[in-house]
This record gives sequence, C-alpha cells and structure tokens, in this order.
Amino acid sequence: MKGEIPADELELNQVDTVIHVSEPVIYDLVAQKMAKGILVTGRLTVRLECECVRCLKVFPLLLDLKEFAVELPLEGEEAVVLEGDLADLTPYLREDILLAYPQHPLCEPGCAGLPNQSGVGRENHPGEASQMTSSAWSVLNKLKL
Repeated sequence: MKGEIPADELELNQVDTVIHVSEPVIYDLVAQKMAKGILVTGRLTVRLECECVRCLKVFPLLLDLKEFAVELPLEGEEAVVLEGDLADLTPYLREDILLAYPQHPLCEPGCAGLPNQSGVGRENHPGEASQMTSSAWSVLNKLKL
C-alpha cells in the first residue's frame, strides 16, 4: 500500500519548536499475516523544515526511514483493533518518525552560530574560554555566605 498522510493527522508539529512538517508523510508499506500478528514493513519519507539551533537559519531536511517495521499483535492486551481488514497504524508511524527527528538540528556541522559584537559565535582562541570561566568563578568566590 502506498499513499500520503497529512502531518496534522500524525500530530508531528506540536512536538518540537525547531522542527516543522508542512508536507505529508509518504509511505510505501507491505503487510504480512503471521501466526499471531501482522508484520508491516516498508519505507516512510517526510520533508522537515528545521531551524538551526545555533544560527536560527531555516533549512530543509529529508527524513527517510528506509526500514520501517512493526509487528502488530492480534491477541492479548496490546492487540491491534481491526475494522474489517484495516488497522490504524498512526501511533506506530508517529513513534518511528519522532524517534528519527534530529535532537539538535544544525544547518551544517560546523555552524558557528549567530555572529555578534561580543564575539560569541566566533572561534575561541586558546585561553579565552578559561579566562571567561575564571573571571566568573572569581566573582563568585568573593561571596561571603
């Protein structure tokens, strides 16, 4: 079975503030009846619009789950509810897509972040970080508690 599912049906946009899904999820799945369940395998593809967590630039990212697989039990507590010959795969699709989301999307691996006048986001020279850290600690060390 091939088709598309709108991102809103999978509730993918309410999960992460820096990842947005504006296009439908494309699926190509095959279902096989097994002894005590149904095995569904295939591919899921969705185009994400991500905001870089360092520089806030919006960039596209193609999420391609080439080896989607889920076994749906037909018996027991977690048995899938069948309506005729149909089963709702929405929770399983959503879970695998969310697990594949990037945790900290970057527009490129070496993104330096937002440039500004204070020098944050530029390459540090040896000793700069330790000077900033030591000055912060020296102020705290002066506190008398």
